[in-house]
Order: sequence, then C-alpha cells, then structure tokens
Amino acid sequence: MKKLIFSAAMGALVIAPAAMAQDAETHEIRMLNAGSDRQPMVFEPAYLEIAPGDTVTFVNAMGAHNAQSIDGMWPAGAAEFIGAMNQDATYTFTEEGVYGIKCLPHYGAGMVALIKVGEGDAPNLEAAAGVRQPGRARNRMADLIARAEADQAVES
Repeated sequence: MKKLIFSAAMGALVIAPAAMAQDAETHEIRMLNAGSDRQPMVFEPAYLEIAPGDTVTFVNAMGAHNAQSIDGMWPAGAAEFIGAMNQDATYTFTEEGVYGIKCLPHYGAGMVALIKVGEGDAPNLEAAAGVRQPGRARNRMADLIARAEADQAVES
C-alpha cells in the first residue's frame, strides 16, 4: 500500500499540466530539530501559501526527519505522499485546498506544517480542522488552521 501511495505521489511530481509548469514557483520548507524561535522539531516555515502547480521541497536540514501527508488533511483528488527518512522530498501541489504535513517520527512532538494552495476559500479547510492531532501537534496545527482561516477571511 505504501509503495502504491509513493508511486502515485511520484507520478504527481512528474505529470503537471504544461500551463502550470510555466508559471510555477519552487518553495522550500526546512525540517529542523529546532527552529529559529528555538521550538523543537519543526518545519520552517510551518505555514505556506502557494499557487496551484507550485512545488515544495522539504529539505532535511538536520536530524532524522521525513515529510508526509496527514490522513484527512488532503484535498480530494490530490495524491498523498510519503517522503523517505533522512532525505529531501519534493511534491507538486496541483489541487486547491489545505494540505497537512507531518514528520512521522516527530508527529506527537508537534512537527507539523500546513500548506494552503490557491486563493480564496480552501474547500477542505473545515474537514482538515476536524482531524485529531496527537500530543503537541494538536496545538501547533490548531494555530496553523487559525492562520489559514484568518488568511481566508482577508482574501474573501
């Protein structure tokens, strides 16, 4: 099953509409043992707004980390992904909505990120907000969801 998800994600990385690829940007999120604010186990930045077709590279800057999708926090039609441990991972975000990201070994320690793709209302924001998070991820993700809701209100 994991191989199927990984294969689907790799296909999403390679197959992007030509129109999206021309205007697409590449962003970087670092996976860190400690962030610039000295918080332990973080993605930096933990919140990112991008356009459909943009690519994000999750850079393993230090430690044993990975980046992967959080069940229930992914827009309909978007291929979920699992990045390999101790390696950079790249994903192209094609569907509008919010995407919850976790580092599997540090999920309970609060190592989560949220990526909002597209302008305006994220179609899956309410469903993503309802996903239960373990340990410190609960408060960190609640803060990220609140930020997405605030940004959405400003854009409306």
